[in-house]
Amino acid sequence: MSTEVLLATEAGAVRRAAEALADGDIVAVPTDTVYGLAVDPTQPKAVARLFALKGRPDDVPLPILVAGPEQVDLVAGALGPAATVLAARFWPGPLTLVVPRRSGFSVDLGGPPAARQTVGIRRPDHPVMVALCEILGPLAVTSANLHGSTPATTAAEVFQVFADLDQPAVILDGGTCAGTPSTVVECRGPASRCLREGALQWDEVQGDEVQGETTG
Repeated sequence: MSTEVLLATEAGAVRRAAEALADGDIVAVPTDTVYGLAVDPTQPKAVARLFALKGRPDDVPLPILVAGPEQVDLVAGALGPAATVLAARFWPGPLTLVVPRRSGFSVDLGGPPAARQTVGIRRPDHPVMVALCEILGPLAVTSANLHGSTPATTAAEVFQVFADLDQPAVILDGGTCAGTPSTVVECRGPASRCLREGALQWDEVQGDEVQGETTG
């Protein structure tokens, strides 16, 4: 299978990528941080192929990207106090919130048993990524790179990294995505802790959370 590289602005490109995702393929997508590799999280074979392609350890769960609040409800239900404050301040943007899952959202995103009670959610600030989620629903997306290496920031870099593997099925070229991977924060009720500092400094995130709690 050869990889299709399509300009994201080209007529029908996003729809073609959505079709590939619906068929269980892996698609490379531009985001507001770096390029990502996306799959439909409801298709176990697609999720397994993504782990294998990237060489991602099974104990590192995949995050979910969503188009808006309605899709947050599909995977997490009502957010707790800390997550609500942070989402209001930093979404859409480079913040992933790890929160308890909605009871009906039982897809396997990897990770240890304890992690399967939670889900990492991010609402990206990128029209292409949002459009794909609006068509298909929440998507599992991880940075476009082999595990442990630097994430790709252009479509050409994605193609170069994975060309010998004939994957992904489609690469949407959205120009340079020269951001920093998202900051990851776990939220449990009113409490939160930083799991990975990225595009947002933890002091900035923590400061907004404290302000939000004290001002209601």
